[in-house]
Amino acid sequence: MAYQGGGFGGPREMHKAVCSECKKECEVPFKPREDRPIYCKDCYSKRKNEGR
Repeated sequence: MAYQGGGFGGPREMHKAVCSECKKECEVPFKPREDRPIYCKDCYSKRKNEGR
């Protein structure tokens, strides 16, 4: 039997969230969890670039 990748062939389900950094509403391709910070695209790339 061939592995089908869990059936995620179509568009990803997006979930509304609020950025932990700038408090702007954004959408993420995973279900947000209360114990993990969520970052919008802008804040995420800023944090990623600062880490270098």
